[in-house]
Amino acid sequence: MSSDVLFRPFKLKGLNLPNRVVMAPMTRSFSPGGIPTEDVARYYRRRAEGAVGFIISEGTGVDRPASLNDPNVPRFHGEKELAGWRRVVDEVHAAGGLMAPQLWHVGAVRTRAKDWSPPGAYDSPSGLSRPEKKFGEPMSEADIADAIRAFADAALAAKRLGFDAVELHGAHGYLIDQFFWEGTNRREDAYGGKDLPGRARFAADIVHAVRKSVGPDFPILLRISQWKQQDYEVKLADTPRALEAWLKPLVDAGVDILHCSQRRFWEPEFEGSDLNFAGWAKKVTGVPTISVGSVGLTGEFIAAYSGESSRPASLDELIRRLDREEFDLVAVGRALLQDPQWLLKIRDGRTEELMAFERTAFAALS
Repeated sequence: MSSDVLFRPFKLKGLNLPNRVVMAPMTRSFSPGGIPTEDVARYYRRRAEGAVGFIISEGTGVDRPASLNDPNVPRFHGEKELAGWRRVVDEVHAAGGLMAPQLWHVGAVRTRAKDWSPPGAYDSPSGLSRPEKKFGEPMSEADIADAIRAFADAALAAKRLGFDAVELHGAHGYLIDQFFWEGTNRREDAYGGKDLPGRARFAADIVHAVRKSVGPDFPILLRISQWKQQDYEVKLADTPRALEAWLKPLVDAGVDILHCSQRRFWEPEFEGSDLNFAGWAKKVTGVPTISVGSVGLTGEFIAAYSGESSRPASLDELIRRLDREEFDLVAVGRALLQDPQWLLKIRDGRTEELMAFERTAFAALS
């Protein structure tokens, strides 16, 4: 099939994208002490030079003591850290690209470093890292208010640094998602409850605060997922009606684009329809969505971490769905991690030059 649909422009508020391809956020851990380096800036610039329409950064920590579980993941607060991010966005803009930082708080996820611990208590809704797994103490109302403030401050910093939008990480079993999930949110106050819309209040309050900070015209993206790193089979919403009840308040709070993470983009979200997660999110909310999940590769990304390689795969199904406007944008992760020129090769019909993904790509900023 023709790839022309991938290269149609997309406009939303002040965001004018030359094509529909987004670089997916991917944790890299190449920012010693949380400060993005010149190598990080050049890494993102290469993707802009490769014609990627919109770049979403790796997750970057907000201003809470334990927002990150790795000392080499970048932070989005502090003078040196923000100076590093200014260098990143300036490099991307110089190459003609557009970019958003992904603002992140990992919540109750244990540190990955053997000789390092976060400089403060882990945050979580109920002191659980997974269902029935005790890990720290529940956040107080003051903790919650401060976390909301931290996201809003980081979003304002992104706007002041010249970024083109901001994304909030609300997926994959991290802090915002831990509030969504009944398995980790056992609160009985205004931030908990049996109903998903009630457990979504934390996210909605973050979005409200971010919108107040950045104003009406700065695009806000929210990354969401049904699956969790703690349990790949979880579904927060098991029907379209439940999905609408979850997502509509977040859109009402100010989300402009929903970034819908699933492990394989071609899999239907609910029985009786072949719409995927992003397709259903767009259908029930009316806002633009980003689809993501093993785009352009034969294997899915969870297996890649255990060493499985993936070969280039046909884009026909992706193009078919994008052409019928099931979703609006497509996020590409490992294919762009392996090869900054991936999109140019697609555009120019050089499919014989597409590269397989190898786990070694995780180990370098190529």
